[in-house]
Amino acid sequence: MRTDLHRHLTSPLTAVRNLGILAHVDAGKTTVTERILYVTGTTHKRGEVHDGTTVTDFDSQERDRGITIFAAAVSCAWDGHRINLIDTPGHVDFSDEVERSLRVLDGAIAVFDAVAGVEPQSESVWRRADRHGVPRIAFVNKLDRAGADLDTAVESIRERLHPAPLVVQLPIGTEDSFTGVVDLLRMRSLVWADGSDTVEEGPVPEALRDEAHRRRRLLEEAVAELHSDALEEFCARSTLTAATLTAALRDLARTGDGVVVLCGSAYRNRGIEPLLEAVVAYLPSPLDVPVVRGTHGATSQERVADPEAPFAGLVFKVNATATGRLTYVRVYSGTIHKGEAVLDVGARRTERISRILRVQADRYAELDRAVAGDIVAVVGPKSARAGASLAAPTAPLLLEPPTVADPVVSVAVEARRSTDTERLVAALARLREEDPSLAVRTDPETGQTVLSGMGELHLEVAVEKIRRAHALDVGVGRPRVAYRETVTRGVSGLVYRHVKQDGGAGQFAHVVLDVEPLEADPSSVDGSATGFEFRSTVVGGRVPQEYVRAVEAGCRDALAEGPLGGHPVTGLRVTLTDGATHPKDSSEMAFRTAGRFALREALRAGAMVLLEPVVEVTVTVPEDAVGAVLGDLAARRGRVSGSLTRAGAAVITATVPLAELFGYATRLRSRTQGRGVFTSRPTGYAPAPSRASDGAASQ
Repeated sequence: MRTDLHRHLTSPLTAVRNLGILAHVDAGKTTVTERILYVTGTTHKRGEVHDGTTVTDFDSQERDRGITIFAAAVSCAWDGHRINLIDTPGHVDFSDEVERSLRVLDGAIAVFDAVAGVEPQSESVWRRADRHGVPRIAFVNKLDRAGADLDTAVESIRERLHPAPLVVQLPIGTEDSFTGVVDLLRMRSLVWADGSDTVEEGPVPEALRDEAHRRRRLLEEAVAELHSDALEEFCARSTLTAATLTAALRDLARTGDGVVVLCGSAYRNRGIEPLLEAVVAYLPSPLDVPVVRGTHGATSQERVADPEAPFAGLVFKVNATATGRLTYVRVYSGTIHKGEAVLDVGARRTERISRILRVQADRYAELDRAVAGDIVAVVGPKSARAGASLAAPTAPLLLEPPTVADPVVSVAVEARRSTDTERLVAALARLREEDPSLAVRTDPETGQTVLSGMGELHLEVAVEKIRRAHALDVGVGRPRVAYRETVTRGVSGLVYRHVKQDGGAGQFAHVVLDVEPLEADPSSVDGSATGFEFRSTVVGGRVPQEYVRAVEAGCRDALAEGPLGGHPVTGLRVTLTDGATHPKDSSEMAFRTAGRFALREALRAGAMVLLEPVVEVTVTVPEDAVGAVLGDLAARRGRVSGSLTRAGAAVITATVPLAELFGYATRLRSRTQGRGVFTSRPTGYAPAPSRASDGAASQ
């Protein structure tokens, strides 16, 4: 214990912060990142999203569209600390980039719009950060906008995200007159004058003194309720010192029991310095997060964040450019030197690291080595994909990769010139290397190449990247969604005998199956069930355990294609109730075959229904366009779940089948004279009507 504490106090890793910027689209993530780079002296000119001059949105499509598409890494220094930042996308179609980034981060800044508060995608990325255990602080941005209200935004954090928001600042001025903040911990004012890039510190303005003291008291009471040491001091002294508050806020942020809330206007460069101070004070270093765990063979192992430990790292991004292949790695333990050999543990392939680069978006600085806690790009590995584990060849460790969501939308792509077909295949392979959430397959019936992704925009960006990066003329078919099939009425006691005798050893397997729907999933949009369960109630050893596992494998094989239209089957439970074996002809292969054909037969005998992907849509429109928008949503089979008025606009929430949303952005703009916007997030699957079923079966 003493050795660990001494290492923590003396290690340079205590001065490292690996952070992500998370938010809903247009909340200001990229502008916050740009201002951090400017305030820390990393850049000497403020980049603007609307001018296409930002550091992190360097891709031509990002600048054309004005949104972040690809997660970009940058590095800067503040108050003796090195901050590695990843600016993540806010659009739901690129949530896989967020997922892979969160897997390697130690902390995050969640950015919220002071007018809109918590929006659908900010809620989605917050839940993802919860799953990864990533500590966060919150920055309420755009306080200079008309209708901005810190208290309303904080209340939405409390209601929709459920942590205790611990507000440590009070705005000075509102909307256009917002000029600074009151620091409630040190009871001082921080003011940014118009046209000035420097902050002026002073006493709390007289007009805000009573309100500042009231809010400081509320902060102390909230912290005392959540933190035992703070409660002890509060009971003894009826107040908390700034040092106690800071220590308690750090603990609460790192455990997730509370979220420190700051505010400002990134566009006007107001509030960035205190945000950086909060990053250093409250978010963890690589030594403050749990040690990384992995497996070697059948054993579970841990690696501490120590440069002297064996090397272990995780690949979270690959950029396959025309001039070379960049592999982005989070180093969890050990040290890696330029020229060293590392092991791709999953592929069991040794790769040599020819270069190590400190990443600054699309620019790089050469390094001789990278140590535990670093996020770097390396050149040399030729086959490592996102999610691959790299380790010292003498001490392999397989780390858990980021999860990859199943694609929900597909389009057929083809080269317009037959001579470009091979180039298109190579371009699609490079796309898959960079983005694991894309899938490429050949339709066995039509022979078409099918590209699948997370949404219409996701596929649009991927196709445009092929056109621009590879100078290919590509044709694209109409988008299609990924349907599923499920059981509404199962069968009991289905008997299937697999007997085959054609010379030599025969095949014999006898199985009896019950098939039933899974219980409803309350987290899905309609309470439908997802997944697959298999169990065995066979007694007396009538079916040996290895054959039971073979039956399960056969059933999983049968789930690939359902009887309605060849779509994957989900939401069912299969129970093996009885069976029989032959002393010579039974084998695992025979029972796997029996399981596959038995379940296919059971699905045909039961009642099935087609499921279609549905999304939650949040539409923001002028109040005079509400009627037209509601009518259009109803025509798209949308079910409205909520409506409210915010800052003179109506915000409508509805659940809509994904297939009905193709082209909706254009339709919405035309119905609202260009003033309407919408966002969406996947919420699961729901039963499709018969006309959709017919269309899906014909796909």
